[in-house]
Amino acid sequence: MPTSNNASLPKMICSVLGHRFKIQKRITVHTKEYKCECCGKEVTTTPNGNIIPLTDELKTIHKGLEQMVVRRSVKRRTPVKITA
Repeated sequence: MPTSNNASLPKMICSVLGHRFKIQKRITVHTKEYKCECCGKEVTTTPNGNIIPLTDELKTIHKGLEQMVVRRSVKRRTPVKITA
């Protein structure tokens, strides 16, 4: 008797059809965090443009990088618009 597992359904859909990534957070102009609308998988871009899974270590690095960009923009008195 087959059982239905609702938790694995989005993962199965993404494995067949592919992920639907949407920008979750813009860190800098070139660095962004993406999240799949279907299964919730989080990825980010590398400096050379590849997409890799978003780990806790990368989240920490991105947070520091974002703070550095904001401080630098305040120092230069040029507004930086970073939207989620």
